[in-house]
Amino acid sequence: MREIVSSVPWGHHANALLRVSDPAARLWYLRATARFGWSRNVLLNQIKAEAYERAVTEKKTHKFDLALPEHFAEQADEMLKSSYNLEFLGLRRAVRERELEDRLITRLQSFLLELGYGFCFVGRQHRIALGKKEYFIDILFYHRFLKTLVAFDLKVGPFEPEFTGKMDFYLNFLNDKERGPDDQPSIGIILCAEKDDVEVEYALRTKANPIGVAAYALQSKLPGELKGSLPTAKQLVDIVRAEIKEEE
Repeated sequence: MREIVSSVPWGHHANALLRVSDPAARLWYLRATARFGWSRNVLLNQIKAEAYERAVTEKKTHKFDLALPEHFAEQADEMLKSSYNLEFLGLRRAVRERELEDRLITRLQSFLLELGYGFCFVGRQHRIALGKKEYFIDILFYHRFLKTLVAFDLKVGPFEPEFTGKMDFYLNFLNDKERGPDDQPSIGIILCAEKDDVEVEYALRTKANPIGVAAYALQSKLPGELKGSLPTAKQLVDIVRAEIKEEE
């Protein structure tokens, strides 16, 4: 603890102590600040976005513990958040998956900060070719501390069980064709507008690869006077579906 205190400027300590009451959360933010080199503003934004709760205390849905060795499964669990705050995208309307991907790539630095330390960007729409067919992984990262490829599949709607089959397919290919000799098994993260934990649990039960499912939020928690003035995730999904139906 003394080493952490000495490695973080006092201004950071003051902000953390004033805004965080839970001692465990306070220590987590200080350790993260020392490890990641967060500026004062970044630390404040992480506290506001409840990064500790999403990274540590909230329930996560994945199959890491069954698909990975115990020590690596614990590290992978630490890497995954229960949900991701995409407020930095500035979205105030319904978007389709490709536009969501475009926004994330445009704000890649902010996205990497939200993902956490160790993620290295490999590419977007990463091409997989099998015979005459080709497939594309939305966003591919490499985690330099876990030493593994991490594939992200972006969904603007709620979680659907069939998403896991597609991700399982991607991971099989990455492990066979692109994983390095010293790399750990590839990990998949399905990022959805919303999810039902029980549904996710059943969908992951028969999958052999380490797949995690997380939700994302385009808006942080609103003050009382603003609640109801912005669309919910479900409302955004309904709008997108209606637009697609009209075009068809």
